[in-house]
Amino acid sequence: MKKKFEIYKRFIKIKYASFSMLDKYILKQLLEIFILGVIIFTSIIFASETFTQLIKQITQFGIPFNIAIMMVVLNLPQVFVMTIPISTLFATVMTVNRLSLNSEITVLRACGIGISRIARPIFAFAIFMTIVSFLINEFIVPATSNQAKYLAVYSLQRKHVPDGRMNFTLNENDKEGRLKRLFYVQKCQDKTLNNVTVVDLSNENTVQIIQAKIGKTADSGWIFDGGVIYTLSSTEKVLNTTLFESSTINFGLENMESFVKESASQYNFFKLMKYIRKNRKNPDFIEKLRLEYQVQLHDKIALPVTTFALALVGIPLALTPPRVRYNRGFLFSVMIIFVYYVIRAFSLNLGETKAISPFLAAWLPVISIAIIGWILYYKKAHTIS
Repeated sequence: MKKKFEIYKRFIKIKYASFSMLDKYILKQLLEIFILGVIIFTSIIFASETFTQLIKQITQFGIPFNIAIMMVVLNLPQVFVMTIPISTLFATVMTVNRLSLNSEITVLRACGIGISRIARPIFAFAIFMTIVSFLINEFIVPATSNQAKYLAVYSLQRKHVPDGRMNFTLNENDKEGRLKRLFYVQKCQDKTLNNVTVVDLSNENTVQIIQAKIGKTADSGWIFDGGVIYTLSSTEKVLNTTLFESSTINFGLENMESFVKESASQYNFFKLMKYIRKNRKNPDFIEKLRLEYQVQLHDKIALPVTTFALALVGIPLALTPPRVRYNRGFLFSVMIIFVYYVIRAFSLNLGETKAISPFLAAWLPVISIAIIGWILYYKKAHTIS
């Protein structure tokens, strides 16, 4: 009797040890493909959106290259929140598909290990990445978004004046890329501008020329002391001459309004909720903007939860029938991502137009993917196991 008990005990120990090895084996493959997915999808988003924005910052707004790069880096956490769910899906589908193609799932089933047990480390990984995504969106994204906004305002207002340089010019272009203002500085020393000339072409009918002996940069713009303003007509006739003791030119604000405008990404969930309640009756907080903020409030939780929902739908679709001898993982990943973002874009637009509630607008894509995933997973796990 004692001998039989020892044999049974050893069998249980070996079985659970094999489960632990199975978890490590699957998690290792998941992590490798997940990191690859983050690199791929982050690069795609950077190349399609962020890189274009970077060039716009440098050429149109006159932001220095090093500051523009810093702003891109500060916006990466917001990109990671978007890439974590799709990278988790990519890792899930590729891993399960590889196990299926290599007949490893068939071997595991022959050993009495079902689909539900194989999927356990995948679900654990998806839950962990859901929490990571939420924490990044809640604590890191607001801080980095605010810092990026501060850098944009600082750079646009101060125009990155090169201290110690002599006889240099700075250009300011409008939204169409046409010259709006031309700045000439004879010398910049200790952040003080000496003998400054500004040619203002922003008005189609007149041209203003501002000349000042001394100027300096500040958060409010460029401040000139002791100067004169000449107003010329289109025929170069002097219309007016004005002497001033102090004058501030607040250039660049027209172009940067859309670039540094306030957004929901600058707040975490609880601060955004408080902000919406505080401005509920504010006439400047118009209906459309309030609806947009309410949708994004619910999306701050719905988007991280998408990670688990996509993993749920990815597992059954990645299980390859015995007759199939090619890897369908990447194809299924692209297909699921496309369907998800179509549903998401459609749902968010409905929420912002008040066609559906903000809560439903944020959660409809997650609920849809989760229901489809659960039905497929239940059928696969039940029939295959």
